[in-house]
Amino acid sequence: MSDATPPEGANRQQTPGAGRRLARNLALYTLARLGLVVVITLVIIFIARLVSVDIPLVVAALFALLIAMPLSLTLFKKLRTRVNEDIAVVDEKRRKDKAQLRARLRGETSDGDGGASA
Repeated sequence: MSDATPPEGANRQQTPGAGRRLARNLALYTLARLGLVVVITLVIIFIARLVSVDIPLVVAALFALLIAMPLSLTLFKKLRTRVNEDIAVVDEKRRKDKAQLRARLRGETSDGDGGASA
């Protein structure tokens, strides 16, 4: 099993770039969606006060969440697309690593890495 460690480590050097990019884009998308909920909540509370209606913060936040869900799909389409692409890249890398590991466990050599196992 120690023979499988170096190639895995070498393959992971490519993954952190994609993994970091995924984490960054996912964080941006999440913050954008949460920010939208906060903004809509504040708008609901402000409009309610203009009309002299008292709306609890929790109710305003729930309505804002319901409004923000479909709205964020259109407003943040580019961010969502980037997150989906990054997930596909990381998932494909994970599948390749898993297939290589299974091949090594079966005793098969893969793409020139066979010299390291001897």
